[in-house]
Amino acid sequence: MNSDIFKAIADPTRRAILILLASQSMTPNALAEEFNTTRQAVSKHIKVLTTSQLVKQNKQGREIYYELIPDNLDQVNNWLDQIKEQWQHKFHNLDTVISQLKKGKK
Repeated sequence: MNSDIFKAIADPTRRAILILLASQSMTPNALAEEFNTTRQAVSKHIKVLTTSQLVKQNKQGREIYYELIPDNLDQVNNWLDQIKEQWQHKFHNLDTVISQLKKGKK
């Protein structure tokens, strides 16, 4: 599992960038306008997202567009599925105990 992905999505601004890029590719300037910040600040976030392979560059003429690599988010989804499975198991066990307690009271 690539821990860089988890570090990348730990920041709320980077998560917001991923949400924006999920709907369309965008230039750093367009992203900066969305966050009311400088292009340099957005570029630092994009570098982290690119390094973690969640975002890729696509050069179109003189402009560079960034786009989401959705398949690479599968690592996060797989991890969440593991956590969900563990909790479902715990809730199932709790349901069993509650059912047994209810039967004992009757």
